Amino acid sequence: MRMSNRHRRTTLVDVAEAAGVSLATVDRVLNHRPGVSPRTMERVEQSLVRLGYRPDPAAVRLARGIQYQFCFVLPTGTNTFMSLLAAQVDRTLMSLAEQQAYGDLLRVDVFDPYVLADTLRGLIGRYHGVATVALDHPVVRDAIDAMVEAGMVVVTLVSDVPNSRRHRYVGIDNSAAGRTVATLMGRFSAQRRGPIGIIAGSLALRDHAERMFGFQQVIASEYPHLHTLPALEGRDDTQRCRQVADKLLAEQPDLVGIYSVGAGNRGIADALEAASRARDVVFIAHELTDFSRRYLIHGTMAAIINQDPGHEARSAARILLAHCTNQPVIADQERIRIDIFLRDNLP
Repeated sequence: MRMSNRHRRTTLVDVAEAAGVSLATVDRVLNHRPGVSPRTMERVEQSLVRLGYRPDPAAVRLARGIQYQFCFVLPTGTNTFMSLLAAQVDRTLMSLAEQQAYGDLLRVDVFDPYVLADTLRGLIGRYHGVATVALDHPVVRDAIDAMVEAGMVVVTLVSDVPNSRRHRYVGIDNSAAGRTVATLMGRFSAQRRGPIGIIAGSLALRDHAERMFGFQQVIASEYPHLHTLPALEGRDDTQRCRQVADKLLAEQPDLVGIYSVGAGNRGIADALEAASRARDVVFIAHELTDFSRRYLIHGTMAAIINQDPGHEARSAARILLAHCTNQPVIADQERIRIDIFLRDNLP
């Protein structure tokens, strides 16, 4: 006797048993092939509805010999978060095989719009879908539009290109993330007056620009005792961020805080510790890594704003597959949340 399980997917065998017909008859009804009497057809259709049968897309693709090829394009460099994201992408690509989908991971210099655009154009005709960390630049937008025009599904990952024809963005609300940092910075500064330094990876990265906009908006409107200095670029590189932070600390003896918009946080933390100012400068950054965890525990960092790389990798893959197979995207499932970590609530 077949054991019931309301959470188990209904199969065609279940439908055949319920209708009292063979599996071949059910297959004929589903695929509108002849050889089934009207009465039998009605019985099969009623069983399909009553049991709530839904075809398994992966099984259908397997039966029809359909496979999808995807590509993830991530930045090169010393960005630890991107290394974490790459590891999650590798895991996700392995799990995609069960869905008759396969993929590759490319690392390119996303800070160079022409290199990125050439790389994206080179993927046309080779993949059904692409998820890319992107620079919001005209040549990159044009490359994304060309991919979509060629029939590819394009998802922007972590950093968006909203004026392109990309199908969906997977990442946090970066303006909200910047506003969150500003509120934390204002509260941690404890009414001290003075400047706040901003170190970004690139002003051309949409996620960095949106974070800075949200940050400056809240600082200007709610914390008049603070003012932001012109943003500096560290290109998410540890050594370059160390040099930028060294110069900032030397030129601003009354510096109240540093907001690291992108990566390269090891360089900034090293500069603060070398200058013996890790306790008087409020340092807030993005992404929970082994390095930022250590800096948070030891007090060099005050807070971390985080996004889950595993969730982002899986979400991008689900969205690529859903668009290729004309399946619905569950918006709540794909919403990437903003996490706030202090040393007291580290996972």
